[in-house]
Amino acid sequence: MEPYVKDALLEWKEEMETQKREIDEEYEKVKTELQLYSYKYGITKQVLQSTINEEMIRNIKSTYQEPFEEKYNELKLQLKKLEEKRNVFLMFVEKIEGAGVKEQNH
Repeated sequence: MEPYVKDALLEWKEEMETQKREIDEEYEKVKTELQLYSYKYGITKQVLQSTINEEMIRNIKSTYQEPFEEKYNELKLQLKKLEEKRNVFLMFVEKIEGAGVKEQNH
């Protein structure tokens, strides 16, 4: 493999790895926030099950449970998208590495 091609591929690989690391960091933040909302939703659900006053139940649902559930679902979707992005950038890195390895064997 020509040195300039190899250098360009290595530079591109580094760029892909940097983007993947940034996605990994965002993924971990979203994952932590998702865990938090999972706890908030679970606790709210337990409180609702222990509450008999219908007015309080409605207030708790509208103030806490529904927004927590909505945020949880948003975060879950966001996490899925980030996971797809991670996989794409990982494929880039693997393909770039593979191109370098294949060329060296010929």
